[in-house]
Amino acid sequence: MTDPVGRNRLDDEQSPYLRQHADNPVNWQPWDETALEAAREADKPIFLSIGYSACHWCHVMADESFSDPDIAETLNEHFVPVKVDREERPDLDRIYQTICQLVTGGGGWPLSVWLTPQGKPFFVGTYFPPEPRRGAPGFRDLVESFAESWQTDRDEIENRAQQWTSAIHDQLEDTPDTPGEAPGSEILDQTVQAALRAADRDDGGFGGGPKFPQPGRIDALLRGYAITGRRQALDVAVEALDAMANGGLRDHLGGGFHRYCVDKDWTVPHFEKMLYDQAGLVPRYLDTYRLTGTEAYADVAAETFEFVRRELSHDDGGFFATLDAQSGGEEGTFYVWTPDEVRSLLPELEADLFCDRYGVTPGGNFEHKTTVLNVSATLSDLAEEYDISEDEVEDKLAEARKALFAARSGRERPARDEKILAGWNGLMISAFAQGAVTLEDDSLADDGRRALDFVREHLWDADAEHLSRRVMNGEVKGDGYLEDYAFLARGAFDLYQATGDVDPLAFALDLGRAIHREFYDDAAGTLYFTPESGEALVTRPQEATDQSTPSSLGVATSLFLDLEHFAPDAGFGEAADAVLETHANRIRGSPLEHVSLALAAEKAASGVPELTVAADEMPVEWRETLASRYLPGLVVAPRPATDDELDAWLDELELDEAPPIWAAREADGGEPTVYACENFTCSAPTHDIDEALAWFTAGQDD
Repeated sequence: MTDPVGRNRLDDEQSPYLRQHADNPVNWQPWDETALEAAREADKPIFLSIGYSACHWCHVMADESFSDPDIAETLNEHFVPVKVDREERPDLDRIYQTICQLVTGGGGWPLSVWLTPQGKPFFVGTYFPPEPRRGAPGFRDLVESFAESWQTDRDEIENRAQQWTSAIHDQLEDTPDTPGEAPGSEILDQTVQAALRAADRDDGGFGGGPKFPQPGRIDALLRGYAITGRRQALDVAVEALDAMANGGLRDHLGGGFHRYCVDKDWTVPHFEKMLYDQAGLVPRYLDTYRLTGTEAYADVAAETFEFVRRELSHDDGGFFATLDAQSGGEEGTFYVWTPDEVRSLLPELEADLFCDRYGVTPGGNFEHKTTVLNVSATLSDLAEEYDISEDEVEDKLAEARKALFAARSGRERPARDEKILAGWNGLMISAFAQGAVTLEDDSLADDGRRALDFVREHLWDADAEHLSRRVMNGEVKGDGYLEDYAFLARGAFDLYQATGDVDPLAFALDLGRAIHREFYDDAAGTLYFTPESGEALVTRPQEATDQSTPSSLGVATSLFLDLEHFAPDAGFGEAADAVLETHANRIRGSPLEHVSLALAAEKAASGVPELTVAADEMPVEWRETLASRYLPGLVVAPRPATDDELDAWLDELELDEAPPIWAAREADGGEPTVYACENFTCSAPTHDIDEALAWFTAGQDD
């Protein structure tokens, strides 16, 4: 009989990360029943390696260890080697990253885990060099040691595996026996205080190096400033946004942001570009533009949208996952410059201005004396030094960037991971919807709608009310997780708010109902990350903390609070209240690690402000007003002008009657009419949107 795991099966996979390892001499298996059953039948431990296509150290470990014939022989003989793309299976990544963090104090990729045939972990780490180095054990020694100890010390391994599995269960699945009292509106100030304590006031951002974007913390700071007027909160948010926009995290020629910076002062990034970072950062720049009126923040957002359109967009709609950090086998080579390269492409004055502006020096700031572009001189300083006007400096720099961008396009490009992930697309759709409103650019809403239509067509089964995780090259794979349903529903809901189109709202409600059915556990008072009908793993995780993406638990809870206004009988509000009570102690204990949940708790406590617009089309001046105002948490609820027209919407939404947010709110006198409501109290109908918005801060008690 043919050994089902006797060959490397990754060439059958679509994932670029898995296919990167299809030529390894290791007999890699995807995580599927064939591999798991083979491990159980042969009573062999599993060696699980988790990474993603743009991961630098994943490439290094592949070159050093997984390409070594001797290491491969040991893995093939004594283990069932399994490769997992963490972007396809975030549930597995969350489970085994948790034990890595508990045991080692850290985590990351590649994640290396040794499991019993039942999937219970007994040893874990991240990158291992092939031979011992600087106190780190060698991968070769580890593989040989566990091959032997599986035979000689089986009881010890099994005991450790059970203890670690229990620890994972306690950390990820268990909920308190007795719920707490949900945090009140004061939780926002507590979150802001924690963010201020963590702020790096010298270099911007939070903590020391490496520096990550942390858009959730910036969101909390901006909301805190808007509500309390506390200037320090805005200052810290702006310092972080300026540091990212001016430093090496941002691609100053092509737009968009890299994953993170390896240093404290935002100089040198890890060069991969992830869709979710663009989606997380753009709304913060839009918010800050609305708060401050500073055009530079709108420019950063617009450039990021253009990058996503140009380099991360499928021709038929939908957004790709990542761009690799490497090109030509080296990290960052696509993005860095030397003075000679710049001078060979630009006239002398433009070259001088560009090198001074972006810190391009003979010594460089990166490998091989190359320079990662960082803003190193102000326009006014350059104008004074070169005795020209600031406008002329700006014009010449714009021409220089255009020329260098064109020249860079001829370099070997980083590889693109063309997975289209439901959840990450949801985040980006939400950003495009917000951009459409703030930048008054309908084309952004059009792109968001095309992406939503693409994901809906390929990943949503309307009959089964089931969402799949990803599509690539026409192949659909994997059940959707809570982040897929919640992020996509948020994107659809925000698109409804931006366009007044009922179809995205209907889809958001469909997804919300599916979340309630598949992920909400009434007895535990929580939303799990994996669907009830999904694969049984060693534990059923929750995602309460914000990581590189927002907490899916927090996003879903906030979404429920908004959707409740449109489907009050769907149980959304009750589920949101239960989640916030279940997790009350952890939110209060560490609000900065639970920003999304903390902001949802503040929303629940303070109430959701509603702005119902009854009109055939929102007036241009109203759109201009909404574009210029920072109104965190506001739900804009467009509806048809008349109740007769509203009936068709109710049929599409599967509602028996108009929900309170629309009921008895027709256009007054046939003119566009706006109603402001909060906490079951409403303003009088008005044809003046400024008057309606003013009601939120004055007059509720009249």
